[in-house]
Amino acid sequence: MELRFIAKDPNTDGANCPTVWVDEERQELVMQGWTVDEATRANCLMTGPIPDGEEVVRLPMRMVTAIREACDVAERTAVR
Repeated sequence: MELRFIAKDPNTDGANCPTVWVDEERQELVMQGWTVDEATRANCLMTGPIPDGEEVVRLPMRMVTAIREACDVAERTAVR
């Protein structure tokens, strides 16, 4: 699996920050974000369980442009 790097959060130090990649082979977005606090997690659990192997992460709104770019890349890959 090779990931195509899209962007890191521009307002962080570049080492430990939210990041977005695209796995073109699997046609998936891969995101690194901050773990959520217990109150946020409890709120998310109101819509259903979080299965083993899944996690809720928080990404800043300033990453929307990068997420859109990742979606565009993933969508173009799916057309091939």
